[in-house]
Amino acid sequence: MQNDEPSASGANSESPEPVAAPTRKRPKPGERRVQILQALAAMLEQPGAERVTTAALAARLEVSEAALYRHFASKAQMFEGLIDFIEQSVFTLVNQIVEREAPGREQAARIVAMLVQFAEKNPGMTRVMVGDALVFENERLQSRMNQFFDKIEATLRQSLRDAAAGEGSATPSVDAQVRASVLTAFLVGRLQRFARSGFRRAPSEHLEAAVALML
Repeated sequence: MQNDEPSASGANSESPEPVAAPTRKRPKPGERRVQILQALAAMLEQPGAERVTTAALAARLEVSEAALYRHFASKAQMFEGLIDFIEQSVFTLVNQIVEREAPGREQAARIVAMLVQFAEKNPGMTRVMVGDALVFENERLQSRMNQFFDKIEATLRQSLRDAAAGEGSATPSVDAQVRASVLTAFLVGRLQRFARSGFRRAPSEHLEAAVALML
């Protein structure tokens, strides 16, 4: 009896064409550096995270530690990359506020609010800003963050000095120095509490009322 069913060696006997294995796309120049910094910032966002090691960072990125060092000479350089991002982002916004707002208490309040918003949006960066992530790292990193807050305080002092002079203060420089120092200490304290609470205590809590008391 003739069998009408196709045999295994009949019409369908042609072997399927091999499917090419997906090739892993190689990052463009500079792209891997950004990926490394993004991964480092993300690891710092983990509440209670211990010191980030290059081994853990490499594992997260699924690359070797040697691959990290092709883009950064040391872990300190990676943290410097994060600090560069913080400085560029924050001072670009500070300059915009200074250009937009007349010198005075409102300008100072907006600078403080902007820094708080930046910290809330970038928890990992907050740990760098307050130094928690830099405890076991090169001392120059903490020095850079100290200079960052010194520059913030100087900007606040300038804004408040012009305001004090306009209000007829007999000692505008002294008044501005005191207020700028208090605002900066308040700001650092709020960021430290945010980081050390595992990012549960928002630094913007009652912010407007608190700043108004100091201004």
